[in-house]
Amino acid sequence: MSDLDVFSALSNPVRREILLQLRKGPRAVNDLASGFDLGRPAVSEHLQVLRKARLVREEPRGRERYYHLDPRPLSEVEDWLKAFTHYWKQRLAALEDVLDEESRK
Repeated sequence: MSDLDVFSALSNPVRREILLQLRKGPRAVNDLASGFDLGRPAVSEHLQVLRKARLVREEPRGRERYYHLDPRPLSEVEDWLKAFTHYWKQRLAALEDVLDEESRK
């Protein structure tokens, strides 16, 4: 299994929704598929992408496979977003300074 970039995996809204659903606990493919207007094979393909990005892991239970969220790769996304958080905090502080100065006039 080759690894997939976490940003590529998150680029699809269906995969992001699957991750949100898995926050509540492990789910079987059929259970996950019932929440989408997609067939089970399409949901399985999305799960395969998430597995390659190491965002989910699968656990066989009898005839079904359950998927678990593994949030560890999301730290790469958080690190990337921190640069923008710092940028916006600076911009908002500058705006606050301008507004304070304008209110004193």
